[in-house]
Amino acid sequence: MDASVVAVSRSPTHSFSKPNADGIRLVAGMGVEGDAHAGETVKHRSRVKVDPGQPNLRQVHLIHAELFDELARKGFSVAPGEMGENITTRGLDLLALPVGARLHLGASAVVELTGLRNPCVQIDRIRKGLMAAVLDRDREGRLVLKAGVMGIVLTGGEVRPGDGIAVTLPPEPHRRLKRV
Repeated sequence: MDASVVAVSRSPTHSFSKPNADGIRLVAGMGVEGDAHAGETVKHRSRVKVDPGQPNLRQVHLIHAELFDELARKGFSVAPGEMGENITTRGLDLLALPVGARLHLGASAVVELTGLRNPCVQIDRIRKGLMAAVLDRDREGRLVLKAGVMGIVLTGGEVRPGDGIAVTLPPEPHRRLKRV
C-alpha cells in the first residue's frame, strides 16, 4: 500500500482537537498556516512557560490512521483531528522513522521529523482511558509513545487528503525518535 494523507486539520485556537479541512498550507520554518501552533518559536503553552524563545520543533503533528484502527479494536472511537494532529497518514509506519526523516507531502511540501509527540492527560478528556491506550512497552520494556510524531516544515506547500507521501531517510547512523 502506498503512503497517503487521509485527513488534514488545523485550529486557530489552542483547543485540543482540530477540525478537518479540505486542505492546509504548510509554511517553511513556521508550520501550518492558521494553526495556533505555527511559528518559529515554541507555541505549546507548557513549553512557552519554560522558555518562550526555544525553537519550535513541533510545527506539524502527524498521526498514522492505523493507530485509530488499533484504538477501535480496544473500544475507542477516534476520528482524524481529534487527537490534535495536523496530518493523518495511512500506509507509513511513522513511529519507526528516524530523526531527520523527510516526508514529501503532495506536490511540494517537505516536513522533517524532529521527534515523538509526548502525550498528555488532555487525551483522556476525549475518551477516558485513551491516554493509557496510546502508550505501550517494547520487548526491552521501554515506553512506546504511539500518539504521533512531530516535525518542522522545510518546504512549504498545499497538503490535501489523498496526497501521496514519499520518505527520504537521513544518512546513517539513524537516531530513534524521542519525545520533543
